[in-house]
Amino acid sequence: MSTVRLTLGQAIVRFMMNQYVERDGVENPFFAGCWGIFGHGNIGGVAQALQQYGPDFRYYQTRNEQAMVMTAMGYAKMKNRKQTFACLSSVGPGATNMVTGAATATVNRIPVLLLAGDVFAERVQAPVLQQLESEHSMDISVNDCFKPVSRYWDRISRPEQAIQSLLEAMRVLTSPADTGAVTLALPQDIQSYAFDYPTKLFDKRVWTIPRNHPDQSLLQRAAGWIRESKRPLIIAGGGVHYSEAFDALREFVELTGIPVSETQAGKGSLIYDHPLNLGGVGVTGTKGANLIERDADLVIGIGTRYSDFPTASKTAFQNPDVRFININVFEMDAFKHAAIPLVGDAQVTLQSLAKLLEGYRTADEYQQQVKRYNTEWDAEVTRVYNLEHGPLMSQGELIGVANELSDPRDVVMSAAGSFPGDLHKLWRTRDHKGYHLEYGYSTMGYEIAGGLGIKLADPSRDVFVMVGDGSFQMMNTEIITSIQEGMKIIIMLANNNGYSSVGRVSEQVGSEGFGCHYRYRGQSGWYDGGVLPVDFVKMAEGMGAIGIRANTRDELADAVQRAKQADRTVVIVTETDWHERVPGYGFWWDMATAHVSEMPEVNAARQQYEAEKKNQRYLI
Repeated sequence: MSTVRLTLGQAIVRFMMNQYVERDGVENPFFAGCWGIFGHGNIGGVAQALQQYGPDFRYYQTRNEQAMVMTAMGYAKMKNRKQTFACLSSVGPGATNMVTGAATATVNRIPVLLLAGDVFAERVQAPVLQQLESEHSMDISVNDCFKPVSRYWDRISRPEQAIQSLLEAMRVLTSPADTGAVTLALPQDIQSYAFDYPTKLFDKRVWTIPRNHPDQSLLQRAAGWIRESKRPLIIAGGGVHYSEAFDALREFVELTGIPVSETQAGKGSLIYDHPLNLGGVGVTGTKGANLIERDADLVIGIGTRYSDFPTASKTAFQNPDVRFININVFEMDAFKHAAIPLVGDAQVTLQSLAKLLEGYRTADEYQQQVKRYNTEWDAEVTRVYNLEHGPLMSQGELIGVANELSDPRDVVMSAAGSFPGDLHKLWRTRDHKGYHLEYGYSTMGYEIAGGLGIKLADPSRDVFVMVGDGSFQMMNTEIITSIQEGMKIIIMLANNNGYSSVGRVSEQVGSEGFGCHYRYRGQSGWYDGGVLPVDFVKMAEGMGAIGIRANTRDELADAVQRAKQADRTVVIVTETDWHERVPGYGFWWDMATAHVSEMPEVNAARQQYEAEKKNQRYLI
C-alpha cells in the first residue's frame, strides 16, 4: 500500500479537502473551509496545515470561538446540511468557548466539525498554560466537556488513530438522522507528529445522503388512519427543509385537503398565503393553527421533535381520541406520542403516502374553515404591522416594515428573546428558505454569527438579522468578520432596554420583570434608576459597519431601503416599546411558578399556573 508522510494536522486538512456528498445525483464538496483562532494548542499543527494547503482549502478568521461554530451552523442549515465548515480552536478556554456552539448544533441536528486543541499527550510539560489538572486521572481535560453535547467525540492520542476516527466523523456528519456536532480533541504535540498515512485515505470520497423509505406495512396503517380521520393536521418541522420536500408537501396537501401548521424550524414549508397554511403552531402560533391543533383527531408530524413550544407543553392536543403519525428519519422522534412511526425521508414518504390516499379528501366544510382562518390571520398580521400607537414603535411594526420592504428571496433570521415568537406569528414567508430561526437551543448570540453563515451560503440574498439589545450585547463581534469577508448583513436591533422576552415570563410567574431591565442601581438597592446610556449606533460604526438610528416608521423604512443599497453591513437601531407586545393566541407555556411565596403576585400566578396545568396530558 502506498503511503505519504504527513503530520496529523496536515492529514486532517488534506482529508477534509477530499470529502464530498451526493443526493439525488447532485455532488458537492462537504467542507466549505475552516474557521479558526490560533494559539499554542494548534499553531504548529492544524493551523500550519491550513497555511500549507491554502487557498485551495479556505481558512476564515473569526473573533470568537462560539461565534464561529454558530456561523458554521447558519451556513449548514441554509445548505440543508449538505455542506458545512470545520472549526478550529486552541486549548483551554478556546476549546470550551465552543461548547455552547456544540450543544446548539447537536440539539438542532446541524453538522459541524469541531477540532479542539488539547494539552500535550506526552505529559512531561504538565501542567501547561490553560490546562485543567485532575487529581483523579491524567487522562482528562476540559475537552471532556464536549462529550454530552457531541454526536461523536474522540481524542486522537496517536496520529494513526485519525485514519478510523476521520471516517467515523464523516459517517456522523453526513447522516440524515444522527448528525450534530462532531468533536475531535487534538493534543497539540500529536497534531505536529508525522505518520506514513495510506494515500487511499486522501482519495476523493463521496458520501451519499440516502432517501430512506419507511416500512410498507406501517405506510398502509398510516393511510388507513388518515382515511378514518375527520380533522387531521400536519405539523411541518425542519425535516421538510432538510429533505427538500416542499413540492411533495404541497402536492400532498392539495391532494388530501389536510391543513399544515409549522414549527419554527418548519416555517416556510408552505408559502404563507397557501389557503391550507395555518401558519405557526403552539405557544408562538396563530389563532387558527391552535384551534385546529386543539381539536385535531389525527396529527401528522413531519420532521419535528415535538418540543414544548409546538405542543404548548403538552396542553395543545385536547381531543381525547387524538392519534399521531410521525414521519422522521430519526427513530426516537418517529415513535413519540405512541405514533405510527414512519422512519424515513420526508420527501419519499409523502410521495408514497399520497399514492395510498388517492380519492381521499377532507370535508369541504373543514377546508373552508381552514381557509377562513388563513384569511383572518392575514388580516391580523396587517393590523399588528400598522398599529401606529406611538410614541415608540412596537416590535410588530418593526417586523412589518422589514417584511414589506424586503425582497421575497431575502432571509429573516433570529434566535432568542421575543423576536422568534413575534416572527413565527407575523413573518409572511414568500420563499421556502426565507425564514431561519435557531430555536431548538434558543441561543442568545447566534443571530449575527448565524446571519453571516447564511449570507456566506447564499450571497445573492439579503439577510435581515433580527436581534434585541440583550443578544446584541452578548455577541456582536462577527460584525467585524462580515466587514472583513465583504458579506453584508442587515441587522435590525430592537432596543427596549432590557430582556423583554424573559421579562414577559417574569410577569407570568408574578415577579414583575425582576432583573430584566437595563437600569442603574438606585438608592433602593434595586435596578430602578435611570436607563443605561448605551449607544448602539456608535458601537456599530466602531466595528466598521454603517449605523443608523431610526425611531419612527418613516425613518425605519428609509433605513431599510438604504441598507438594501449599502455596500457593507448595516445596523439599524430602533427604540421599541417594552409594553406593546404581540399577543399570544390561545396556548400556554409551562413556566414553573413558586409553590408558596410572601408575594401576593406570585401566589396569584401560582393559582393561574395550577389551573393551566390541568390541561397537560401524557401522549402515550
